[in-house]
Amino acid sequence: MTDIESHGEPAGSAAGAAGDRPQTSGRAGTPHSAAAAETLAAACFLVAAVAAVALGIVYWRGGQTQLEGLLLAVAMGGIGVGIVVWAKRFMPDDEVEEDRHPLVSSDEEIAAFRSDFEHGEQSIVGRRLLIGSLGAALTALGAALLFPIRSLGPRPGRGLKRTPYAAARGRPGGVRLVRADNTPLRPNELAVDGVVTVFPEDHTEAADSPTLVIRTRPSQELQLPADREDWVVSGIIAYSKLCTHVGCPVGLYQAGEALLLCPCHQSTFDVLDGARPVFGPAARPLPQLPIAVDDEGYLIATADFSGPVGPGFWDRDR
Repeated sequence: MTDIESHGEPAGSAAGAAGDRPQTSGRAGTPHSAAAAETLAAACFLVAAVAAVALGIVYWRGGQTQLEGLLLAVAMGGIGVGIVVWAKRFMPDDEVEEDRHPLVSSDEEIAAFRSDFEHGEQSIVGRRLLIGSLGAALTALGAALLFPIRSLGPRPGRGLKRTPYAAARGRPGGVRLVRADNTPLRPNELAVDGVVTVFPEDHTEAADSPTLVIRTRPSQELQLPADREDWVVSGIIAYSKLCTHVGCPVGLYQAGEALLLCPCHQSTFDVLDGARPVFGPAARPLPQLPIAVDDEGYLIATADFSGPVGPGFWDRDR
């Protein structure tokens, strides 16, 4: 107690006499070695940050698989090596024990404590560089890893809800229905019970546009909603060919019952009743295409399908 008051320093700040001072982990080392370790760790983090930035640039400019892999390895490796150096140099994990001695500090011990304290202050200042460089490396790598989102392709927008037939709305003459060879179709070219796969003119490769044009029997009565009564031409009706279950082509037609069958999972649709599913896993009718005849006598679409074609998706009705 007397010693504490006389020197104005905590008596236990430097433990025991010089010969009895505890042995620490040995990781503190000299100021020179500490500075070297800090510099090495910071350099690793900065190299990782540069590699991460370069990775983002390479990807943005078109990408090169081998170079991207090398830069990613450098970025991840730099962060890893820097953390290991930091941990081994500044994070001692050994246990130190000593016998309890009288809490009396000599002038030399007080001076040693002051020196250790000042050295620790310098270490704290140096670690700001480590933290800053580590933060830069992690930020750059995180930003670089966001770039592959571009590989998901453009946003679909309304691409899943519209087909090339949508151009028919408000367009004089609509959009002609054509066969796979892009030749137009007249109503009298389709026999009773006949089925033809057609597409919008000049879009025979459009994956969302295959359409079944069916000529029903005069004895078969259509049961369509009131707003679709003018979507039929002389018993000819048109539906999307893509099954609403998983998108398989619906290509089997039972003329006697006016049923369309999907060969994949046996979903069955009633042609006379708006292609309502009557069997199988499909839960939604085949979208219907409104058709008419143009001035030259060819079948045309006057608007897009009654709903999105193919299987459902999360915002289909939004």
